[in-house]
Amino acid sequence: MTDLAELNRVATAMVAPGRGVLAADESAPTILKRFEAIGVENTEDNRRDYRELLFRSKGMANISGVILFDETIRQNAKDGTPLVKIIEAAGSFPGIKVDKGAKPLPFSPGEVVTEGLDGLRERLAEYRSLGAKFCKWRAVIEIGDGIPSYNCIHANAHALARYAALCQDQDLVPIVEPEVLMDGGHSIDRCYEVTEFALKELYRELYYARVKLEGTALKPNMIVPGKKCEEQASVEEVAEKTLRVLKQCVPAAVPGVAFLSGGQSDLDATARLNAMNKIGGVPWKLTFSYSRALQAAPQKAWAGKADNSAAAQAAFAHRAAMNGLASIGKWSPELEKQAA
Repeated sequence: MTDLAELNRVATAMVAPGRGVLAADESAPTILKRFEAIGVENTEDNRRDYRELLFRSKGMANISGVILFDETIRQNAKDGTPLVKIIEAAGSFPGIKVDKGAKPLPFSPGEVVTEGLDGLRERLAEYRSLGAKFCKWRAVIEIGDGIPSYNCIHANAHALARYAALCQDQDLVPIVEPEVLMDGGHSIDRCYEVTEFALKELYRELYYARVKLEGTALKPNMIVPGKKCEEQASVEEVAEKTLRVLKQCVPAAVPGVAFLSGGQSDLDATARLNAMNKIGGVPWKLTFSYSRALQAAPQKAWAGKADNSAAAQAAFAHRAAMNGLASIGKWSPELEKQAA
C-alpha cells in the first residue's frame, strides 16, 4: 500500500526553504551539445567526472534532490563509491528521469507527446532498488501558429497523470513537468494563456488518476515572453503573472513548485524566483529545479580539465547559494556581486 506520509515527507523536503533540485538528467544529445561548447569529448568517463565534481561540491548544501539519467544512477565515482551514495551523503535525495523523450504527435504538425509509459512499472521498481526517491517526467508544449491544440495538451496531461500514479504506486514522488517552451515570438500574455490551459488540464487528469497531490511536486515554466518577442518583460511582471497563473490552477495540497529555467539566463532565473518569494502569499513553497542555470558556469570553469575541478565546484556552489537565497526571497544583485 502506498505510504502517503513518506511521499509527503520527501516531497516537502525537496522544496525546503533555501534548497532546490539540481536537474543533472541531460539526455545524450543535450550533454553532447553542452560538452561540445566547452571542448570536452562526450565520453562516459567525462560525464561521470563532471557530475561527480558537482555532487562532491559544497553547493550540495543548497540542493535537496538531484535528477539523474539512467546511466548516472548506475555509475560509480572514480574511487568506486556509487554516485547515489555521494548524493545521499550530501543530504540530498537521488531522483531519476523516467520518460523516453518527446515524439511527434500524429496529425498535429509541430506538436509532440512524451513517451515512456510502456514498461514503466518495472523500471520504477528497479530505480527504487537503486536508491531513487523521486522521479521526473517532462511534457513539451510549443507555442506557434494554431498550436498548442487541445489534443496536444490533453495527451501530455494524461501521460503525466498515468506516470504520476505509477510512481506513487511504487512509493516514489512524481515531479510533474508540463513545460511551455519560451522559443518563438509569442507575447507574455500568450504564454500565460497556454500555461493556464496546460496546468488546468494537468490537475484534472491527476484527479482522475487518483494521484495524491500531497506526494507530488510541480515543475512548471515561468510566465515569460518568447525569446524572439520584441517586447520583453520586467522581473516584476514575470513574477506577478507567474504567481497569478499558479493561484488560478495549482491546488494548495501540492507541497511545492520547483521552477525549470527553460533557457533563461542564470541571473534572470535567480532574480525572477526571488521576486516571487518576495511577493509571497501563496500556499506552496517556491524553489528551483534548474539544469543550465545551475550548470553553465561550472561547465565553463571545468572545461574537462581535472585541475579546474575546484574552480568548477566553486562556480556551482555560488549559483546554488544564490538560488537558495532566491527561494526565500533574500537574494539581491548586491549579494550576487559580493559573493562572486
